[in-house]
Amino acid sequence: MQTRDVTTGNFASASRRALQFLQERFGLGLWMVTRVDGDNWVILTAEDRTYGFAEGTVLKWSDSFCSRMVEGLGPNIAPDSDAVAAFAEAPVGRQIPIGAYVGFPLVSSEGALFGTLCAIDPQPQSSGLSDQVEFIRLIADLLSELLRAELTAVNADRRLERAVDQARRDELTSLYNRRGWVDFLELEERRCRRYAHPACVIAVDLDDLKRINDLNGHAAGDDALRGAAQALSAAVRGIDIVARTGGDEFMVLCIECDAQSAVAVVERVRAALAAAGIGASIGMAIRTPETGLYVTAHNADQAMYRDKAARKERQVETSR
Repeated sequence: MQTRDVTTGNFASASRRALQFLQERFGLGLWMVTRVDGDNWVILTAEDRTYGFAEGTVLKWSDSFCSRMVEGLGPNIAPDSDAVAAFAEAPVGRQIPIGAYVGFPLVSSEGALFGTLCAIDPQPQSSGLSDQVEFIRLIADLLSELLRAELTAVNADRRLERAVDQARRDELTSLYNRRGWVDFLELEERRCRRYAHPACVIAVDLDDLKRINDLNGHAAGDDALRGAAQALSAAVRGIDIVARTGGDEFMVLCIECDAQSAVAVVERVRAALAAAGIGASIGMAIRTPETGLYVTAHNADQAMYRDKAARKERQVETSR
């Protein structure tokens, strides 16, 4: 398990107060608000008197009771979790002692699963705990409403951030420049830490820009750069960040984008550049809960250089 910093905000503050209240009222050794990101299950907020889990701990979603609850295989409240087959078979029960379970989904916009409000205890609890299902569901629903409002505000902030001054824009392509790239990378890293948002970075390096400039003049090179900028912008969503960070280097930050979606974005980028007649080396890296976006950007850059080397090697083999 790894840990990372989790910043606070209105949703985080409300989550903490809710967990404190629930633990005082119902007991149980651990109450949590969590985020689901693929098979990563991140503890955003916790009231823990028993297990020693820190906020920011990353667990395995598919091992959890909550994953089975969300799938409808187990109830929201199980005073004796061993009596529920789906919970008794869950791998997490072999990793830590669990005798009782409480869990409700937290839902973000459009009904998407964000995470869970949940609790566990090493010992079975009174059967009367099951009578509290509607009460605890109400608290989970209120947290979901607050979460949706806060995420809506986050998206509004993003739109305002796009209305930046020209100092963050590349004159030639109208994309963000390196200064803009660094600024947005920092802003989104804060949000990733706060909400455990998934994200990916794509690095793009154009082929033979120097040769184009030498043979056809800088106007032709400028046309190639503008064409690449248009192709990249068309291949990604409006929420994503596209920047020209060097002479022939571009970076893309795909926001709230998991691994499966990232692969699809890379394919769209390749296809868009190819359709524009632009050759390029491309690298992609996924942000993980253990690393931040700065490391992710570095990893994408390294993947791009590996792609460049592999493409050159294939060209050499083809020419033999």
